[in-house]
Amino acid sequence: MIKWLTMGVLPILAIIFMSAKANEVMTRDKGTYVVNTTTLAADVNGYLETTPLLIYIKGNKIDHIEALPNQETPKYFFRIKKELLNKWDGKDVKKVLKELNPETDVVTGATYSSNAVVENLKRGLQYYQKNKK
Repeated sequence: MIKWLTMGVLPILAIIFMSAKANEVMTRDKGTYVVNTTTLAADVNGYLETTPLLIYIKGNKIDHIEALPNQETPKYFFRIKKELLNKWDGKDVKKVLKELNPETDVVTGATYSSNAVVENLKRGLQYYQKNKK
């Protein structure tokens, strides 16, 4: 019976729990909000597919942004990670939303991916503003 539980039920329960956590749009831990744009921007594509982000916000300022797994061309998306994602670190959420511009916030040669990242960020920050407590 125990073998059946460890081999069958427990792994399934673990998968269900992890997928439920992955689908949460916003979580809060020790004063830091984390917004997951996977479902918020499921209709926003880069060059190939979606470009979901985790946006970490503390004290109404962007702490940092992480790219979640995606299907974009690695060499171009690496440039986005290096040149674009840290651009907003330490900046006020309202100010970033006001200044966010897909025409200027772009990495040359990775325009579609850059625009998708900007739209993910916009939707994530808007969700944070509406739902923070």
